[in-house]
Parts: sequence; C-alpha cells; structure tokens
Amino acid sequence: MIGRNKDAASLPPVSGGAFWNPDEQVFGYREIKKIVRHHVVQRGDHVHALPVAVQQISPQWTWNGQAMDVDRYMEAARTSGVIVLKDGQVILERYNLGRTEKDIWLCNSVSKSVTSILVGAAIQDGDIKSMGDLVTDYIHELRGSAYEGVTIRQLMTMTSGVKYSVEDDMDPRSDVYSLWYPVIESGVSPVVSYMRRMPRADQPGTKYNYSTADTHLAGILVSNAVGKLLSEYLSEKLWQPYGMEEDAVWTVDAAGYEHAGGGLAMSLRDLARFGQFMLEGGKAGGVQVLPPDWLAEATSAQVIFPSGSDRYDRIGYGYFWYISKNGYDHSGFAGQWILVYPKDKVVIAIHSAWLNENQPNRPEYVQMQKAFVEALHASAVAHR
Repeated sequence: MIGRNKDAASLPPVSGGAFWNPDEQVFGYREIKKIVRHHVVQRGDHVHALPVAVQQISPQWTWNGQAMDVDRYMEAARTSGVIVLKDGQVILERYNLGRTEKDIWLCNSVSKSVTSILVGAAIQDGDIKSMGDLVTDYIHELRGSAYEGVTIRQLMTMTSGVKYSVEDDMDPRSDVYSLWYPVIESGVSPVVSYMRRMPRADQPGTKYNYSTADTHLAGILVSNAVGKLLSEYLSEKLWQPYGMEEDAVWTVDAAGYEHAGGGLAMSLRDLARFGQFMLEGGKAGGVQVLPPDWLAEATSAQVIFPSGSDRYDRIGYGYFWYISKNGYDHSGFAGQWILVYPKDKVVIAIHSAWLNENQPNRPEYVQMQKAFVEALHASAVAHR
C-alpha cells in the first residue's frame, strides 16, 4: 500500500454538484481545483495537435417542434462546450457560460471511462494479470466481504452482485452519498470501509447494477497494483505521452484516493483527445498503452440491456463504457458526455451544467441532448 494524504477531504457534495444552485454549479465545475482537495494530472512538454478543418459543420434540426441550431441548443441546455472531431480534425468547437478552451470542467461519471483505460494499461504493463483476477487480490481490506470471489471483469461490468441502491443523484439517502461518510479507518478509503459492510444481493456476474462505488474500487485496485497514485499513472500513461494540452485534476476521498467514478476534471479539447486516443487503438507516443484484444472487449457489450431500458437507447455495457449500435460512450451527471464512433472516425465531447430537478423551467435535457448528438453525428458523417 502506497502512502496517502490522510487529511484529504471528499468532494462536497460527492455526486457532481447535484444540490448546487445554477451559479454555484458553473463555478464549481470550472473551478473545482479551488474548492476541493485534488491531485494534479500533469501534462507533458508537447501537445497533440487538433487541426481545424477548413469546412466546419453547423447542423440544424427540429426538437419538440422548435427549430434548433448549435447556439440555441447550448443556451437552452446550459452547455459550456462542445467539440466534434472527424478524422482527428476539429469540425466544430463552441463555448458558453463564460468558459474558454483553456478551462477545465468536472466530467462527473465520464471519469469512469478514464478509469477503465487505466485498468487496461495496468494489464498491458503486467501489474494486473488478467480480468479474471479477484478484486480481493488487490484490495486486501475487502477480504471476507461480499466482494470475496468477485473478479475484476465483474467489477467493471457493474455485475459485482454487492448490494448498492439504485443511484439517485437527487436522493441524499442513496448509497452514492452514504458511502463517503462512514467513520474513517486509518488509511482506508471510506468507500472500502462502507462497501465491505454491504451484503451480497446477487451472485457475481448475474445482474447489472450501476455502481459508482464499484468504479471507485476499480481505481483503488489499479493504484494498489501499480504502486502509484491514479493521477500519476494517468499522467504517465496518457496525459504526457499523448500530448494533452492542460493539466487535469482528480478530486480525492478522505484517504487520498482519487474519486475514480466521477472526480476527474479536464479541458474539453483534452476530453476529445481522450476519445481520439480510443479511436486510434489505445496508442500514445507510439506506444501501445492498451492491449488491443482488451480494448475490443472493453468497448463491446459484456452486459446486454433489456430492449428500451436505457434512456439513450444504448444496447449494453462494456468495461465502464456504454455500448450503442454505432460506437461507445459514457455520460455524466448534468450533461457531460464523450462519444466515440469508430467506423465513422468521429469523436464528440460535451460539457454542460444542466439545472437540477429542483430548478423551475427545467427542460427535458436527455431527449434534447439525444437530438443534439444525432444532429452532430449526422453532420460529421456527411462532412467532406
């Protein structure tokens, strides 16, 4: 076990600023490094170029009977930034809410997809033997708990079987809040402390149950396996060799472990570069960071969703990635989204600050964003 900052504070509130008012939300997402304990993900000396295509896209579409374009959407949906890449070139980039291309933004659950690739990197490095390894081999404090016998694959497909309430960002009684605030055991993540007391609800590998706790445990597992902070490992494997433009920050829990399920903040351009890294097969600086066969598994449906059960019409879940018929993605609270379309060579990245459910005149953001992304994707595919 490597050394930790024992007095580090957990993210208040943990679940993506669900109870912040609109002004607090915009400030908090952009300036998270000023208000929350964190570790820095350091960039390197060079920057991966994102050339701007001569021809830019400017889609127009209809939503709910209203004529829409990018600017109207961004105002209506409180979107702080959107960028679209086609063949590695920028074909659309816009900002809003007082934000610029240099500002980082809290990604919420999009962070899960980054945690995913760090597991793959640790397998490529030989620090994790296989996806069939037991979670308890790397997090010894979970021995004797309901995680006994759970594999890394089951952890990363949200099929651990460990009891965890349906995740509700607006319910302070949900486990997504409760797991951060138990009595702290010296040097032990509060998530480990909380989850090792939870009973088993299902046999491992039999039932999908979305769990930020399982993602946080995956981050601790990687950190223990490689003997480094998750932020250091991300800098070493991706941020520096791929050429990210800005330092990122990763918020930490009370034991100093990064919030692997939702605490990463980065610039919009670097989120797009992350998608491009995936599109290019997991290589950074000419080095294969991710095993190709593992990457194919990670971005394929390991769990199949019942028809019509996903609000974005996705078909299943891979290794902390949602899978659709055209590609893969991960979304985050309040409108964060990274989407990768391998066949079309398209990446879409979006940062937002959706009003929470307690705010008046709150539109149907999910359906609005689906129409927006469909318009962006169609325009990108048609781009020449």
